[in-house]
Amino acid sequence: MKEIKNKWLELIIVLSAPLLSVIDVFIINIAVPAIKKGVHATDAQVQLVIAGYLLGYAAFLITGGRAGDHFGRKKVFFWGMLCFTVASCLCGLSITPLQLNVTRVFQGVSASFMVPQTIAFIQVLFTDAKERAKAISLFGITLGIASVTGQVLGGYFSDSHWAIEGWRLIFFINLPIGIVTLWATNRYVTETAKHQGAKFDYSGILILTLALFCLIYPLIQGREAGWPLWSIGLIILSFAILSYFIYNQKKKLAENRNPLIDVRLFKIKDFNIGLIAVLFHFMLHTSYLLLSAVYLQNGLGVSALYCGLYFIIPGVLFMVSSIIASKLIVRFGKRVLQAGIVLMGVAFFMQMELWKPSVNAGLIITLLSAWTFGNGFVLPSLLNIVLKRVPSEYAGAAAGIYSTVQQTASALGVSIIGGIFFYFSKEGWQIAYSAGIMAILFCIVLVGIMLYLLPGTKTISQGMPVVAE
Repeated sequence: MKEIKNKWLELIIVLSAPLLSVIDVFIINIAVPAIKKGVHATDAQVQLVIAGYLLGYAAFLITGGRAGDHFGRKKVFFWGMLCFTVASCLCGLSITPLQLNVTRVFQGVSASFMVPQTIAFIQVLFTDAKERAKAISLFGITLGIASVTGQVLGGYFSDSHWAIEGWRLIFFINLPIGIVTLWATNRYVTETAKHQGAKFDYSGILILTLALFCLIYPLIQGREAGWPLWSIGLIILSFAILSYFIYNQKKKLAENRNPLIDVRLFKIKDFNIGLIAVLFHFMLHTSYLLLSAVYLQNGLGVSALYCGLYFIIPGVLFMVSSIIASKLIVRFGKRVLQAGIVLMGVAFFMQMELWKPSVNAGLIITLLSAWTFGNGFVLPSLLNIVLKRVPSEYAGAAAGIYSTVQQTASALGVSIIGGIFFYFSKEGWQIAYSAGIMAILFCIVLVGIMLYLLPGTKTISQGMPVVAE
């Protein structure tokens, strides 16, 4: 017998997708030292554990959204969750770095199909403005809970000694959640209307994925190998492929063949400036989470468990400042983001100066809190800033580009800034951390410049939340 439809129950079920996808970004950062030891990986191979997930996620996000339109959002969500759960278990069973990196890419691709369906379900289920606002708030709260949960679980499992290595449990934890979600989806979630007109730009997906791989892989492996000719050649090739991708998309648009990306959006100056701000902000954001987790453990001698616990208060403050920013931004516009950038910059600089082997836990948590509080003013509001001047008929396409740039930027941050950090680690962890923070401060300055160049209009609408922290 068909259950009575309850859209709030359906929302809770589909929120499991962003919950798991964000946890699997944060949970890895704390566990990096344990994973490196567990599979006998190099620094570059450990970087790929994070970057590979983000690469698979970025390359298929737009396709994942269109798949829900074409095949039905419940069906795509179900199969995306199933594949994500299987991939998580395969990650936990990995013996070699290669096995782990391949399964992490597959896990990222699976996430790119299930997460967009959550946003789509919010659009379809909640047509009333007040109800949609509540649904969006639950989405944002889920992201905050996921970020804190990921850090804590990563530290707890890394320090645990069970029948199997503790770090493997950070992947196996997805199994019971996945099984319950699959059962609940099958029983309680109703299918949405299909749009058979949705087309897939398969060649565009292939070209973009190849370009991203040719850029990310040599940035990570090339550094450790001493920048051989093949790594330089692949980086140059990536730019050539990206240029061809843009040409390919323009040609398909002119021929009405439904390209992966609507390049007409890049004619909007403010949209381009906003995307550059997104690029550098997520480069610094994701790389900092890696740097701080590794430095706290290897440089300052903090245990994995305590390292995870240090992020609880900062995680809560991120959610608080996000709520405050959502109210202030209507009145003060981009100045809210600029204030957040300044606070983040000060927090990073003070960390570089004060986080020495003799530092106490209170100062660590205080400076982490200052960073997350400032970041709460910036990260959730970037989407609104970027889409502010985009015509409503292009909002969906622009959001897809935004999400793709966001995930690609995260992978680049892990590759470039993470590469700088691990390169200088040979001279000592404190020197490495200072070098990494200097690169992060450079990104902070660039984000600040982009925000300055954007119009200062105060009226910024409440948009959809960011998919991943």
